[in-house]
Amino acid sequence: MSAFLDSLQQAISTHDLDALVSCFTQDYRCDMPTHPARGFVGQDVVRENWSGLFARVPDIDARVLRSVQDGDVIWSEWELTGTAVDGTPFLVRGVVIAHTDGDRAAQANFYLDPVE
Repeated sequence: MSAFLDSLQQAISTHDLDALVSCFTQDYRCDMPTHPARGFVGQDVVRENWSGLFARVPDIDARVLRSVQDGDVIWSEWELTGTAVDGTPFLVRGVVIAHTDGDRAAQANFYLDPVE
C-alpha cells in the first residue's frame, strides 16, 4: 500500500485528526462527482469534516480493501465502520481516486456513500 494510503488509514483508525489533516496538501481539492455540491478546497475543511465525523462515530475504523497506483494517481476501495453516538451502525463503502503530491493528496474524487 502507498505511504499516503497507509498514513490516512492509520490516522482515521486511531482518530488522530492532526495526522489525518497532514495527509492532504494545504490547497487540497475534494471532488464528489455523485454529490457535486459537497466538494471543497483546503485542509481547514478536511479538519472540520473529520472532527465532526470523529464526534458522531467515535469508534470509526477504516480499511483499504484494494488499491492500485499509476504514477501519482492512487485508486483505492475503502470500508469505514463503527457505531454512531445514537447507537446506529455506521458503514460507508466506496472508491477514492487520489492525485498525490509526494505522500499527500492534492486532489481526490470521492465515491464514498453509506451502505443501505
